Amino acid sequence: MKILLTPEESEKFFYNSLCNGLGYVSGYDIELTFAESHYKAARKKLDSPCFEDVLLQILKDGKPLKIVDHGCDGEYNRTITLKDVHEKVQTTDAKWLLQMEHEEDDAVTADCILQTVFFGEIVFG
Repeated sequence: MKILLTPEESEKFFYNSLCNGLGYVSGYDIELTFAESHYKAARKKLDSPCFEDVLLQILKDGKPLKIVDHGCDGEYNRTITLKDVHEKVQTTDAKWLLQMEHEEDDAVTADCILQTVFFGEIVFG
């Protein structure tokens, strides 16, 4: 079964996954980084933003986020863009997307969505 999501739907799933699973991903010794200037510029565009709001705004501004792998000698270093979010969220296994859509998700659900966006598959866990 192929799932087709609008860009807005993909962004919603990604945003919720950042909120619920970004800390979980750090347990794999993976760090999400960005240019400080991109962060400051994105933050200025938002009223009372949380960290995840700014991360999504960085992507919407056409700037990348970088995944830095500290544990596997850089094997999983990646750069992601908003295009990756739009293309890869919908390739996540439907069970994870349905859990989030039905508000039955947890950090594992978010982790699986994030890993799919970051790596194209679930690498850890």
